[in-house]
Amino acid sequence: MNNVILKMTDITKSFSGVKALKGAALELRAGEVHALMGENGAGKSTLMKILTGIYERDSGEVEVFGEKVEFQNVKESQEKGIAIIHQELNMMKDLTVAQNIFIGREYMKFGAFIDDGKMEKEAKKLLDYVGVKISPHKRLGDLTVGKQQMVEIAKAISHNSKLLILDEPTAALTSVEVDDLFRIMNELKARGIGMIYISHRMDEIKRISDRVTVMRDGEYIGTVNTNETDNEEIVKMMVGRVILGKTKEKSACPDDAPTVLEVKNLNVGDTVKNVSFSLKKGEILGFSGLMGAGRTEVARALFGADKKDSGEIKINGKLVNIETPEQAVSQGICYISEDRKRFGLLLDKSVTENSVLASVPKFTKFGFIDDISARKEAEKVNKKLRTKTSSMSQILRNLSGGNQQKVVVARWLIKDADIFIFDEPTRGIDIGAKSEMYELMEELVKKGKSIIMISSELAEIQRCSDRVIVMCEGRKTAELPIEEATQENIMKYAMMRNKEGIA
Repeated sequence: MNNVILKMTDITKSFSGVKALKGAALELRAGEVHALMGENGAGKSTLMKILTGIYERDSGEVEVFGEKVEFQNVKESQEKGIAIIHQELNMMKDLTVAQNIFIGREYMKFGAFIDDGKMEKEAKKLLDYVGVKISPHKRLGDLTVGKQQMVEIAKAISHNSKLLILDEPTAALTSVEVDDLFRIMNELKARGIGMIYISHRMDEIKRISDRVTVMRDGEYIGTVNTNETDNEEIVKMMVGRVILGKTKEKSACPDDAPTVLEVKNLNVGDTVKNVSFSLKKGEILGFSGLMGAGRTEVARALFGADKKDSGEIKINGKLVNIETPEQAVSQGICYISEDRKRFGLLLDKSVTENSVLASVPKFTKFGFIDDISARKEAEKVNKKLRTKTSSMSQILRNLSGGNQQKVVVARWLIKDADIFIFDEPTRGIDIGAKSEMYELMEELVKKGKSIIMISSELAEIQRCSDRVIVMCEGRKTAELPIEEATQENIMKYAMMRNKEGIA
């Protein structure tokens, strides 16, 4: 375990005069899982891009397997035995498992034909080595995300990689797939492969890592042995303060608050079955349940993104017909998707353009957009949200996940929506950004806005909700005041299968 295979020392990197890294450092040993943690924007991705040859460092030293290196591109880092498994897998879904593993390095026969048989044979050896039972001739797109990830690891091993970087590898995995991944990682550890593990999930860090290095604002904060620390210490290192807060003990929403939304007997195909609920002004209504419970489907139907089969929706006591997102927005409803990159943002547009996207007519005069007014409004709202950006013209793609999320919220604040639907609002963002998101939601309801919050994190449900709706297999199985929303109660109702549910 003392065999150091990577040493990054005093790494600096600036973009357009803004310092992204200021004396960053990292050490990795053979046969070690080393967690790299920090808030979004702390510099983790930048440091890894320097390691893999995507960026050149301004100063500092990188030593890999005892040799000082300065990679000019990804190919050079691969040749040195470094591989990265990204959160968003970049693979060819229509090709077979074997074809994906050997893409660009295909085995040939007779000098002109791809030898699929040989590739499948070699792929099977790699998959067996990794310990995964996957047919090498299976189409990759037919596999689960977890299995696709295993294929990516096998591909890395095929390059004879001895240093793996896993970036939020469990974000889209089931608990069973997480167990499989950790089993494989432990096997790779035993073979002397060193792994850098980037994650915001504390329980996983404690379970799989040997050491933890924390970064903050582009700087190296410290490294601790996982078995000699606790969550509180790591959080303090990450953000410099204790955050997140405790379980909400009682509803912050007054009993006599008016009802702003009523949903009766909502049905959407086989995914939402006769669901009814209400939402009060100034209330955070939590939606909990296991994967496939139908929570997102309820949200999408409310927003008009998916067509409902039947059911009534009332806004402020008035029956409304919502068949499109445009109609939902006109009724004061906004939807902040868990997949913000796919449904929420224009990644190649600026902070200003994304912020005012839903309010273009507001800034249009004589057929032209008033860029100055739009920028001023975007700047004012994003400043209130504490969005970290170098300028309003910064491209969204270059912001951290947490700050991208804030820009989506800014859009609906500018639009002055009344009902906010947050679908997994803290998915893929770090602990510090989570805390800010919770504070933001609390500020919104204090101003009279109402929130539906869908979350898979029980602690998050308990931290934020005034009331909790629990769903299972498309049905509402419980409606709990926050005082009764214990994790045991929520899980009991979340697993209440084959029941009619409650209205």
